[in-house]
Order: sequence, then structure tokens, then C-alpha cells
Amino acid sequence: MLGQVSGISVDADDHVWLLQRPGSLTEDEKGAALKPPQSKCCLPAPPVLEFDADGKLLRAWGGPGNGYDWPGNEHGIHVDAKGFVWISGNGDNDGQILRFTRDGKFVSQIGKPGPQTNSADTTRLGKPAGMELDPQTNEVFVADGYHNHRIIVFDAETGAYKRHWGAYGKPPTDEGKVTLRRDEPPPDPPPQQFGNPVHCVRLAKDGLVYVCDRLNDRVQVFKRDGTFVKEFSIEPRTPANGSVWDLALSRDPGQRFLYLADGRNNQLLTLARDTGAVLATTGYPGRSAGAFLWVHDIALDSQGNLYAGEVDTGKRAQRFVPAAKPAAISRKP
Repeated sequence: MLGQVSGISVDADDHVWLLQRPGSLTEDEKGAALKPPQSKCCLPAPPVLEFDADGKLLRAWGGPGNGYDWPGNEHGIHVDAKGFVWISGNGDNDGQILRFTRDGKFVSQIGKPGPQTNSADTTRLGKPAGMELDPQTNEVFVADGYHNHRIIVFDAETGAYKRHWGAYGKPPTDEGKVTLRRDEPPPDPPPQQFGNPVHCVRLAKDGLVYVCDRLNDRVQVFKRDGTFVKEFSIEPRTPANGSVWDLALSRDPGQRFLYLADGRNNQLLTLARDTGAVLATTGYPGRSAGAFLWVHDIALDSQGNLYAGEVDTGKRAQRFVPAAKPAAISRKP
């Protein structure tokens, strides 16, 4: 049985990878795993699951092992161009990302668990939300995270620190306490630092880096070296835990569109990548097919199918087929 589906990624073969949280299942949901068993069903699935494009389960693995520190709370997954599987976590002491082969063999770890430090620490992470590899430079960009307020970049092979930056390309200052939700919308003028969590980082083919500043309802855009380019606000009056949860870039040659997961308003948005203008919305709060309960992570395959994972009590993944080719989507007047 699936718990919260916190991470989702699509590889070069259009296989869909889920990262789910076995520990999020209730006793009623995992009754067969209790000692003694309390029901015929069910057993928790392993954290990492690989499916083919038809939904057939191909691989399942993950969890604590020798030589690495499995996260206390699974969060993000990324399958890179070479087929390596990267895992992040946002548990209380999580300060690491892990790399495995697609069969689940441990390859390397960047960072280490332990008491949280700050955004100036280049030896560990701060509850990292997710990561993405730049195949041109073999650098891994990390959205860091639920404790820190930065994007940090490492050499993917050696784990060597390369650079980091905060909102607007400035050094992160970690002002104030960590706040994951608030009762009011983001302040005006906008904060000069990322809020928590820095929830996603996505790399475009043209060299731009897109960052989810979830609590502050905004997407910030940078060059690969951290130079600030622009920002746009999404549902900017959203309080609580914010509107910008994850992003995926369209698969057309120019990547003209951004798809955005808004887990507070429980919707998917289609944006014009150049302006951030909202072109279309999909979904609504609920548990039926096509509805969402805390939509958390999204990914696209080569055919334009969109996969979405849900956390909290959503605990599922859904697939959405493209309603129209990108060229047929028109902007709202």
C-alpha cells in the first residue's frame, strides 16, 4: 500500500518513479504488517517504486542500509540522465541527499544527518526538499530546504561544494525562526529572503534555474551561476503553507510552458514560461479522480502526460493526459 507520495520523477525511458512514505500509513491501513496482524490487508510498499508507462511495477526498494543514512522522512526523488536515482528527506535531522543505481545499490551521499545548522554551512544540508542534475556540467542543484533558505550546488561525482545563493541571488541570512506556514498572505513588498521551504529547483534547457519559494507564493528565476533574472507570483494572496509547491517544464523544444503544483489550493496551473501568466487550471480539492488533496510533486513524460503525487491523507499518484498540444493552448484575454 502507498503512503504519502512525496516525490515523483520520470526517467529517459518514460518510467515513472515514486518516492513514498511507508511511515505515514495508519495502523488501519497497514493492519497486515502489525504484530500480530490485525487484518488481511495491507503491507507498506517500499519507499522507491518504478513503474513502466503502462503502470506495471518494475522495481521496489529503499530504506535504511549499510554505508548511508536513509532520511528520517522521505521527500524528493530525481532520476538523472545517467539513470542514477537521487533521494532527499526533510526529517528533523536530515541534512543529506543520496544517490543509488536504479536497482537500489548505494553510490554516494552528500551531506550528513544531525542537528540543523544554517545556510552558511557547506558541509551539510538543512532538510533538503529536492534536487536536479545538470547533465552538461554534472552539477547537482539542491532546493535547501525546510530549514535552510538557499539553492546549493555540488559536483555530482565528488560531492564537492561549488556555490550557493538565496532569494534574488543574495547570500541567505536565515533571519528569524523557521516558519512553514502563516495565517496571513506574504507581505508586500516581497521578502528579500526565501521562505521555508525552498521546495523545488528545476533546470531549463536554456540555462535558467526555476525555484519554488512555497511560503512566499512565488517562482524565482536565475542563471546557473545564481544571477537573479526575474520572479513571478502565483495565487499571491495564499496564506498557510503557500501556493508554489512544484514545477515541471514542458517537453516542446522551447519549453514554452511551466506546470505548477499548488498544494494549498489543490490545483495544477499551466503557465507561460516567459511571463508566468496563468493559461489554464486543472483540478480542485477533493478525493475523486482529477481532484487533489495536498498535491505535492509533479513530473512530465516525453508524451506530455503529467504525473502528480499527493501527501497528507491523499496518498496516491494520478496521471493526466494532455488536453491539447501546447501550440493549441491559448492565453486567457
